[in-house]
Amino acid sequence: MPIEKATFAGGCFWCMVKPFHEQEGIHSVTVGYTGGHTEKPTYKEVCQENTGHYEAVQITFDPELYPYEKLLDVFWKQIDPTDPGGQFGDRGQSYQTAIFYHSKEQEEKAEHSKKQLEESGRFTKPIVTAILPASTFYVGEDYHQDYYKKNPAHYSLYSVGSGRVGFIKTHWEDENNE
Repeated sequence: MPIEKATFAGGCFWCMVKPFHEQEGIHSVTVGYTGGHTEKPTYKEVCQENTGHYEAVQITFDPELYPYEKLLDVFWKQIDPTDPGGQFGDRGQSYQTAIFYHSKEQEEKAEHSKKQLEESGRFTKPIVTAILPASTFYVGEDYHQDYYKKNPAHYSLYSVGSGRVGFIKTHWEDENNE
């Protein structure tokens, strides 16, 4: 079976690598930028909010070992899908959440998973995460790749200080401690 790609925007891309990294069937998790109108944007340009890009992760995976539905499940449990203005301490369009589908099948599975989350009653506000067609993915600067490994102390302070860790614990603790 061929390797597939999945692309997710979940706020700060540093925090979106670790949940997917080093899982059987996942070949790589790369941070970068997608969904915008500027070619080869830099981190600084994306942060200035004038390129239209999202901070995102692109995952290459073997769907027989790690199905797309499982990727979607992990994605939802890393974000606040009800926040239209960004994620946690990070505000602005580049930090909004989105699922970028690479095929009709991925689109259908993403829409289905979003509907299931909406119907679950887990959140009282509407689920605002966009589901969009994948576009060019620009690999982020090397110092952003595997940030949680390169800078573990700063990563830990950031993920807690931004509110992400607390949100995940409050909303998903029952799911993450299976």
